Amino acid sequence: MYEGKDVAMTPQSDLKTILNKLHYSDDAKVVAQISDQTKMVMSRMKGIRRKVVVMSGKGGVGKSMTTVNLALALARMDQRVGLLDVDINGPCVPQMLGMRGVGLVETPEGVIPPTGPLGIKVASMDFLLQVNAPVRWKGPMDLSPVWLGMTEMNVIREFLSDMVWGELDYLLADLPPGAAADKPPLLVGLIPDLAGAVVVTTPSEVASNVVQKSIAYAQELGIEILGVVENMSEYRCPSCGVETPLFEGDTESMCEVLGIPLLGRVPFDRNFARTFDKGNPILDGSDPTVAKYQDIAKKMHTLLDYQQVLAGKS
Repeated sequence: MYEGKDVAMTPQSDLKTILNKLHYSDDAKVVAQISDQTKMVMSRMKGIRRKVVVMSGKGGVGKSMTTVNLALALARMDQRVGLLDVDINGPCVPQMLGMRGVGLVETPEGVIPPTGPLGIKVASMDFLLQVNAPVRWKGPMDLSPVWLGMTEMNVIREFLSDMVWGELDYLLADLPPGAAADKPPLLVGLIPDLAGAVVVTTPSEVASNVVQKSIAYAQELGIEILGVVENMSEYRCPSCGVETPLFEGDTESMCEVLGIPLLGRVPFDRNFARTFDKGNPILDGSDPTVAKYQDIAKKMHTLLDYQQVLAGKS
């Protein structure tokens, strides 16, 4: 397990404290507080060169695994990387990086994200929770769906406004799964100057149908789709290394129809997945699955470099 350095849990670093900071006595104060938080988030992120969200149309496709490994791949490319895990109800990035139980450091300037493997700065809602404790929300039952969504977004906004990232080349944000019309656009709206989104799917017909809706919705919101990652494209035998298709879908054809790059395919490797489940991320670039993610990260990096050149010429 990775052991974070110079981190300590403080009374100000838990979820209860954030909730206590949210006071809404009238509409004017709500608008003012949200405006102040939004300005603070913009200020906190002004030193980040590129901000990329990783999203999926449905859960269970390996979105968080992809986010973690793209962050590691970029760090191996000597990029300064931050990783933002904003799945408030099911954060799992710290587990994959061996950072469960790591605390946050609060300074007069704000909260400092702990540093993980390869120097990646990690901010996760999991750091605000007790280990293995579920998130329980309380509110008026007759307004519970509305209240719940508002409270979750306010907690995330407050969390982001406190976070001091410093200078980074990349910030990858692992969004909650789903194509619903609530959290994804709101979360994306919290991240200023977004470079684009990477979409994770599997080659199954069900996942393909859902992810197309997610892509269409993101594009309607003006979000640039940088490309698609096909996860679990095949099953890699842990004994002989032979790869066998798991599904009969065709992500490549879907990407061609939508005019979106297929950044790469990643097979399901049981041994690879097990190491991350145990909090022992594979850092060796020679691993065949790591090499797949490395290639995907290079393609994304090259694409963003190309877009930057075009923007400079316009």
